[in-house]
Amino acid sequence: MALTEELDKLAELHQRGVLSDDEFARAKARLLGGAQPPSGSNDFTAAVNALRRSRGDRWIAGVCGGLASATGMESWAWRLILAVLLLCGGTGLLLYVLMWIFVPSE
Repeated sequence: MALTEELDKLAELHQRGVLSDDEFARAKARLLGGAQPPSGSNDFTAAVNALRRSRGDRWIAGVCGGLASATGMESWAWRLILAVLLLCGGTGLLLYVLMWIFVPSE
């Protein structure tokens, strides 16, 4: 489908009220080369990319300190959550080791 046809379809959807002004502007920018992902996924992606293991608030590898700084919860709460998950078949230990391996340090 040609770019002009897609723009015409977007304009028609906007005129019928199917697309809001903001949705129309984002879709138009994406078509014209902006290739901007939807705003809701930006927040999640930014939060995941900001996750780092802590160097200051650490007992073993800094995973809980990093989770605390990324989520706003206290690090002791994350330690407690992972300790409880440890009692559930070792899930807490598995998550901790995986995050130790895959989450970069500050």
